[in-house]
Amino acid sequence: MGDLMFRDTLSQTTQPAREPSDETANSKIRKRIRSGLVAVMLICVWVSVRLPYEVESGIEALLNGPNRVDPQTLHLRGEFVESNLGTVEEPGDGVTLRMIADQYLFVPQCVLVPTGVPIRVRITSADVVHKPSIKETGVEIKAVPGYVVETHLQFARPGEYEMPCHEFCGPGHYTMRSKLIAVSLQEFRNLSQEARTNCALR
Repeated sequence: MGDLMFRDTLSQTTQPAREPSDETANSKIRKRIRSGLVAVMLICVWVSVRLPYEVESGIEALLNGPNRVDPQTLHLRGEFVESNLGTVEEPGDGVTLRMIADQYLFVPQCVLVPTGVPIRVRITSADVVHKPSIKETGVEIKAVPGYVVETHLQFARPGEYEMPCHEFCGPGHYTMRSKLIAVSLQEFRNLSQEARTNCALR
């Protein structure tokens, strides 16, 4: 009897551990598949939403060189401090126009520029992507936060040129517009820096 009990105890201790049931194994596989699908879905969302912006920003950075700025400190230092915005006549034959796009306005909102002179436009964004377009010229500029985007234009005749934003930037998007007023080179030179960036002083 004692010998029989000893054999039962021995057989119980020496039996190999039971394999997990098929149901448990299938449950683990299903969990792994679900986790994999969630990961793939998140990657797809990132690729479709964020990647195009990153690629576009990267291309613009390559085309524009080291024209990087910190959107949070634009107004504190560098070329986009308030006193440096608007138009300035450069040595030689040209004018540089600097602007900041910010929800829901352009700074400055009205700028005077000369006719018959090459104008170098340098613009950046303080928050999100904006796209000012200068009516009657076909010029569109994509202002990207963190980068200075540059384009060139020239006005053949005096006039007022509306400059609305064509990139939806939030509920106040419809109010986001600026204006360029082209005047003769002589009139432009007779105006103070303040008058060039404040059309009311003209």
